[in-house]
Amino acid sequence: MFSGIIEEVGTVESYDGETLTVRANQVLDDLKISESIMVAGACLTVTALSGSDSTFTVETVPETRTRTNFGELESGNKVNLERALRYGDRVGGHMVQGHVDGVGSIRSVIQDGNSKVIVIETPENIIESVVEKGFITVDGTSLTVVDRNFDSFSISIIPYTFDHTTINDRLEGSLVNLEADVTAKYVANLIAPYIENLSK
Repeated sequence: MFSGIIEEVGTVESYDGETLTVRANQVLDDLKISESIMVAGACLTVTALSGSDSTFTVETVPETRTRTNFGELESGNKVNLERALRYGDRVGGHMVQGHVDGVGSIRSVIQDGNSKVIVIETPENIIESVVEKGFITVDGTSLTVVDRNFDSFSISIIPYTFDHTTINDRLEGSLVNLEADVTAKYVANLIAPYIENLSK
């Protein structure tokens, strides 16, 4: 489980479509092989560590590659990183599983005072679990939904978040990993049969 509060932005050292090696600093402090780490919003298992190279390695499977933007990852790309929560830690964001629901596309980035308002075009299976002023995870970052319509939602990014996550690399058309709030997904799943019966 994660909070969506990014600890560090790492750099992709290499990725062959299966084995992903990331250069980092802070998250390596107490990271161990077999532990979970969130990379760009996806919960992955650490399979190797290299203190001399300041890197860790994870493996991705076809399911991960299908649901994420990892197909576009290249050496030198930046990725958001967060270690798994410890019981008793403060949770500054929201409860994030690291189970990416799918990929959205940035429709626009607009300056609004000291913030950036970003509109993200979103697949139908995800937008149905997005609510105004609710939580959404974008590339692993916990954010609050400003507004939502039938095919997109908007978020407002404060300068600190913009400067300390990969959102500052994202331009119009960029693909981002999305995870809807797990509570919203459970509610949507529970009421789906009732809505289906009402429509008959």
